[in-house]
Amino acid sequence: MRTFDELYRIAADRKGGAAALETMIPTPLSPEAVAAIPSDRWLAEVTRGVFQTGLNRQVIEAKWPAFEAAFDGFDVARCAMMHDEDVDRLLADPGIIRHGPKLRSVIENAQFLRALDAEHGSAARLFATWPNTDFAGLLELMKTRGARLGGATGQRVLRALGRDGYVLAKDVVARLVAEGVIDRAPTGKGALAAVQDAFNAWMAQSGRGLTAISRVLALSIDA
Repeated sequence: MRTFDELYRIAADRKGGAAALETMIPTPLSPEAVAAIPSDRWLAEVTRGVFQTGLNRQVIEAKWPAFEAAFDGFDVARCAMMHDEDVDRLLADPGIIRHGPKLRSVIENAQFLRALDAEHGSAARLFATWPNTDFAGLLELMKTRGARLGGATGQRVLRALGRDGYVLAKDVVARLVAEGVIDRAPTGKGALAAVQDAFNAWMAQSGRGLTAISRVLALSIDA
């Protein structure tokens, strides 16, 4: 497995130098800023991530005002109390995407967020302060206790909300395979633990966070 500096040089050479590369690396929010994101925006982004799976982003964006209205601005307490009659009403709403299991996931994820609030004082603060060295554990929490938040969905939700983290997109996986960290897209706990170990090593070498390392990996390999 190459060092982070070696991978950084590869990415910089591909993208016209270090200065150009740096402009392509996003800066995540601080943990304090992530912890301050209101619960309704967490539920909104979780819902957006669930509904975007398998669909064009533009389709979701065009319908998003109707989603905000249908779910009362994603008020977590209200959404957590929705029941079958509400789902039936939503299934008849032409302004949103009428997908029963995904609509029910909004209720389930509202309940998930409320449970984390009760257990930890704030779901947002739990997400914000979870250690980067166990980011895989945070993704596992979202997968097992949330609804339809496994795979890339949970990763992309956290990235969209500014939480420092990796996204195992196709190009990132290709670099991890090239470095011998994994031999295919990771799904099992062993492979995901190997990915986490590699990111931990690169964080220790570089002093950079997961978002920056993930982006450098993506830019270091031919698409």
